[in-house]
Amino acid sequence: MEDKKQIIIFGGCFNPPLNSHFSLADQLLNEYQIIEKIVFMPVGDFYQNTEFYNKDTICNAEDRYNMLKIECDKNEKFDVSRLEIDAEKQLCTYETLQKMSELYPENQICFLMGSDNLKEFEKWKSAEELLTKYKVYLLARDKDDINQIINESEFLSGHRENLIIANDNIIGNISSTFVRRKIKEGKSVRYIVSDDVYDYIKDHNLYKG
Repeated sequence: MEDKKQIIIFGGCFNPPLNSHFSLADQLLNEYQIIEKIVFMPVGDFYQNTEFYNKDTICNAEDRYNMLKIECDKNEKFDVSRLEIDAEKQLCTYETLQKMSELYPENQICFLMGSDNLKEFEKWKSAEELLTKYKVYLLARDKDDINQIINESEFLSGHRENLIIANDNIIGNISSTFVRRKIKEGKSVRYIVSDDVYDYIKDHNLYKG
């Protein structure tokens, strides 16, 4: 039986979405033929009330969704979901993946995670259930050694079959924090975000405060 095509859930604040986010998604699609689509999953406004929120400023979910949609509409293999934005509470990642599995029963739903989050993954709500049911693509951040992180964790080692270390030629390390700081300082962020996103940020006066 042929393996189901995969849909990768790319979650985050996307505050704002950067060219590097879309480049990273495109690199994954080119590297792994089994991936059919990348779905960008911006966190909803409830995220600001969670223990994980540590951003200096985050614009509202609608603006972040609109900026993502501007770019996703240009690529038939990109999509942006309103699932977490429209939810009546903050969804944990496992709940999001469950709901996406219901929406795409013909596909295998997978999750994309950076090595920075991998270090804290065991503390996530329903982490055991997530790694038992879903595959997770892992991207190295900075100089992290993902194999070392896995080997040093009994929890991660026990689920190694569902952890996919992305090829190390896939890169995308510019941070949205850096971009927000540049905007606040009145400096250019052209070529870091797309022209359309840049225009949206200017037109809506985002990240100035």
